[in-house]
Amino acid sequence: MSPLLRLDALHVTLNVEGERRPVLHDVSLDVAAGEAVGLVGESGSGKSMTVRSILRVLPRGAEASGRIDFDGADVLAMPGKELRRFRSHEVAVIHQDPRAAINPVSTVGDFLVEALIANHREDAREARARVQRILSDVGIPDAARRMRQYPHELSGGLLQRVVIAAALAVRPRLILADEPTTALDVTTQSEVMGILDEMRREHGLAMLFITHDLELAGAVCDRIAVMYAGSIVEEARPQALEDRPRHPYSRLLLDSRPRIDQVADRLEVIPGRPISAFEAGSGCALAPRCPYAEPECTATAPVLRPVGEGRVRCHRTEELESALRRSDKEASDAV
Repeated sequence: MSPLLRLDALHVTLNVEGERRPVLHDVSLDVAAGEAVGLVGESGSGKSMTVRSILRVLPRGAEASGRIDFDGADVLAMPGKELRRFRSHEVAVIHQDPRAAINPVSTVGDFLVEALIANHREDAREARARVQRILSDVGIPDAARRMRQYPHELSGGLLQRVVIAAALAVRPRLILADEPTTALDVTTQSEVMGILDEMRREHGLAMLFITHDLELAGAVCDRIAVMYAGSIVEEARPQALEDRPRHPYSRLLLDSRPRIDQVADRLEVIPGRPISAFEAGSGCALAPRCPYAEPECTATAPVLRPVGEGRVRCHRTEELESALRRSDKEASDAV
């Protein structure tokens, strides 16, 4: 499939104390029409900054280079009118905190209808009828009554469904879901993600799903890109990433998850602390935390390259895979 959204060697720098510092470095990623791609990593890895770059809502003084193509058009070069249309018609954002995304002094119905009337020139009566249908579609009972309520009268789970309805109402081709279930409990999280995934598939939408939860990304995404220190370090299909992570950081993330089938005194943790792109030296950004790092890793920065059906940014991928296969064989022979 040809990509609907393509990030090609995206770099973003910020002016910090008079010095240009990178926050995104060489981010390249495709999202095809109808495809869901997960972007995962620890806090500060650059996931939300990637979303802000796509929307061109970067902090004051930020500079972006490379390309962000949407259906062949360069977002970074779009003039004002074209950019406004891109933001209001082609892409929709689902934020992690629904209470911060909804106007607290407007009713739910007014909030949902406002964008349709202002940006899409829809008739008010038809717009209200359509958003009421969408509210029912996303699992909100008694939608007509809910439209007359204010945000403070709804639970977090219902509000997140309202935000999903707002995204679907503008008929976008791309949804940017920035940790949309972080503020929800596990049960509500599962329900909301099920609705979002069902609606995405039903309408044939592309989605870039930002999360720190690898298992959640694996459940709803066709591909997963793992991000560290402002760069993508691995990209693979969910099952391949689960069964055979090729980058040490992906393996460390998987090992640090709590497991329902194991009892442990304490959870595994990734040693050290996550760093930003501007803290990375001339070598691999993960090298100070990586249990497999060699002198080559600190001397030269690896590039993102094809390996198997995915991509990985590591000097030692093939060497580590061979060592793990030998270890697995020795363990099997011992049994």
